[in-house]
Amino acid sequence: MTPNTSAPSRRSFLASTAVAAAAVAGGVPLLSACGGSQEGRKEGTTSGKDAAKILPAYVASTVVAPDIPAKNGSAAGFTKAIPTAELKTSVAKKMGSGGKLTILSPFFGTPPKTDNPYYKAMNEAIGVDVTWQNQDGVTYDQKLGAVLAGNNIPDVVTVPGWNMMGRIPSALNAKFADLGPYLSGDKVRDYPNLAAVPTEAWQRGIFGGQLRAIPMPASYVSDIAPLYRRDLFKEKGYSVPKTPDEFLSWAKEATDAKSKLWACDDMKWASWNFFGVLSGSDKALWWNMQDGKLINRVETEQYLEALEWTRKLYAAKVVHPDAAQGKEGGTAGNRFTAGEVLVYNSNISDWWGKTAEQATQNSDFDIAAFDYFGPDGGDPTLWAVQPANIFTFISKKATEAQIKDFLALCNFCAAPYGTKEFMLTAYGVEGVDYEIKKGLPVKTTQGVNEVNGAYDYTGNPAPYVAYPDFPEVTKGMVEWQQRMGAFTKKSSFFGLYVTEPNRWANLADDFEQLEDDVVRGRKKISDVQQAVSEWKKKGGDDLRDWYKKLLDDNGSAN
Repeated sequence: MTPNTSAPSRRSFLASTAVAAAAVAGGVPLLSACGGSQEGRKEGTTSGKDAAKILPAYVASTVVAPDIPAKNGSAAGFTKAIPTAELKTSVAKKMGSGGKLTILSPFFGTPPKTDNPYYKAMNEAIGVDVTWQNQDGVTYDQKLGAVLAGNNIPDVVTVPGWNMMGRIPSALNAKFADLGPYLSGDKVRDYPNLAAVPTEAWQRGIFGGQLRAIPMPASYVSDIAPLYRRDLFKEKGYSVPKTPDEFLSWAKEATDAKSKLWACDDMKWASWNFFGVLSGSDKALWWNMQDGKLINRVETEQYLEALEWTRKLYAAKVVHPDAAQGKEGGTAGNRFTAGEVLVYNSNISDWWGKTAEQATQNSDFDIAAFDYFGPDGGDPTLWAVQPANIFTFISKKATEAQIKDFLALCNFCAAPYGTKEFMLTAYGVEGVDYEIKKGLPVKTTQGVNEVNGAYDYTGNPAPYVAYPDFPEVTKGMVEWQQRMGAFTKKSSFFGLYVTEPNRWANLADDFEQLEDDVVRGRKKISDVQQAVSEWKKKGGDDLRDWYKKLLDDNGSAN
């Protein structure tokens, strides 16, 4: 089976966000969004002219042309496997000096032995001796917080955006190196694969006024898609609903609890897009200028309408009872493949994941994503997610030689699909980690266990989808992104990493649980309205003023 190597899959790491929030750190004085030294700037963001001085030049890669070019913010699509003899070269010579780097990174599953063939082959090809300190991804925020609080920091640290809570953002500014002297402007041309990383992803790598992170680029089109059993829809003669009301009516008709069939699983994530709610994927994206006023997503009518619609689904008992009891996570997909639910919302990478999983189990299985619609059945209003949400940093204590080795590593790992460097990074050693079967690279058991969640965090090319084993899925995913991208808007803080003052860092933490309580009937819409009122009094309005000053002083990145 060909592994999921697309940008969404590498970010499907995001599915494991059941992590505890870091401790609230209060009392830090508000710093000017644009004042003070670069080293001391712990809060705010950097955009406009200040960012332009820092950002790397963009030089698109021409090494391999995609089968489906990117459009409307979508990923590019590669539908065919490229024979070994036709693979291109994107790194002409070994760039590493042979030095050593220790990397702290999250890992889901059992980490492989450090001397495995894949790690050895990567280190040899790059010219850098990497030692991985893989940590349990589920509790990674706790390990990360403890490491950053001390002085014994590994050379390189990977930080997912959802782990940037509490004091962690300030620690990033204080303890990691400025990469600007090596990458800003035309300097990035020394690292061609990094030069091909989109500018908006690099913008997200600016922390504390300096370019500190190598970002993992991603499509800004929502990666949450409403996925449905196209085979069962066809069998039962159903048409895809075109409005929220039509969805509810269809769901009542389709549900047959006695036969253990429900129309859908929890649809809250999709509801945000049906009703045009500002993105909740990043705190800065909760805010947007509207009619001359900066508003937060929880203050909008759309937010309440989405919750009310999702509540109606639960009240009508068309949602699988396990979801009603809060048993979500990976089991929603299992309920879907078992034929117990007809629609669920998940990362779009599940389109490939479930297709590949069921290929040997159910030949009739057919999954697809239907298009988002607006509340009245017209065009949807969709909001962009951030174009990067996983970052890798190198310690401020690193020597110049170590920084250059780090960039050599990142440049190698950012090689595009269709290159020798990509194949080694994504699949490992041929004959050991994968074999070619019917023209397709297929991972061995050893490859599945070893070539997983390491080097791909230190560098990635521009967003892409590449499933040569299921080319129709690649085409479907990219074309869905292109259609949805045509209706996607960028809110005021799109593309920016914003470090909020610590005293407000956890101000909105209770909303997610409140949302889940409301849609399941345990709380009321009026409870949300009361929570919004309290949020304003406890600091929401002050935080609004702070964000407004950021916008006034720095401008938008759009």
